[in-house]
Amino acid sequence: MVLSSLLVTALAACKKDEHKDYYIGGNPPVLTASTTAPVLAFANADKEAFNLSWTNPNYRFTTGVSSQDVSYLVEIDTAGANFTNPQKQTISISKDLGLSLLVSQFNDYLLNQLVLKPGVSHNLELRVKSYLASGAATYISNVISMKATPYAIPPKVAPPVTGKLYLVGSATPGGDAHGWDNPVPTPSQQFTQVSSTLYEITIPLIGGKEYLFIPLNGDWGNKYAVADNTLPGLSDGGDFGFNLSKNFPGPAASGTYKISVDFQRGKFTVTKQ
Repeated sequence: MVLSSLLVTALAACKKDEHKDYYIGGNPPVLTASTTAPVLAFANADKEAFNLSWTNPNYRFTTGVSSQDVSYLVEIDTAGANFTNPQKQTISISKDLGLSLLVSQFNDYLLNQLVLKPGVSHNLELRVKSYLASGAATYISNVISMKATPYAIPPKVAPPVTGKLYLVGSATPGGDAHGWDNPVPTPSQQFTQVSSTLYEITIPLIGGKEYLFIPLNGDWGNKYAVADNTLPGLSDGGDFGFNLSKNFPGPAASGTYKISVDFQRGKFTVTKQ
């Protein structure tokens, strides 16, 4: 009987107590701004435009308040778009409960991300999202309305001094056996100048090849290219610069495409027609 009692006691001691930690809730962060009408001017480019702050969402689990790192996304969009605009500005924040933006930063977001006209007052909306690891338990703050007038700035990439732009490369119809015939045939491989900072061309492209933009037909002295042509999605568009080292990656499939080159924003886009 004594042995039996000892056995029961030992088994009870060996049995693990399983405690599961369950998420039980939190609170949407409350967002505030130091001003809802920031004044943007080139003379004040290095000064603060405004600052945002928000409350802690206080994620709670059955074992207590979460010790996990909380991440935040500040979203800036045009009023009425309901934050569905693919060009909205998103800023990632880790742990902090606030964000300060310089005049130059905010102005750049308005011009080059939201693509708003300078010298015109625009209605904007801002909010913040909080979330835990892997996007779990997302909370969305209140929305703040804001008005701002961006000022014009020099283009991110200097437009061609020639006022002309040409497409060259193995992806183009004018490519030779080696794929890089230069000079290129005109006008078929010459861009149309839409404005002082925007050039466009619609042209058949050969899938899986590459190309460059050149400002002077037949001259390899200068070119517009990319810094890293292995970036995912770059064949659809992205950042470019002057005399960078890598060719633009062409689309995977052959077809007719429209290439838009925006020197103001330093971005190009490739759209299947």
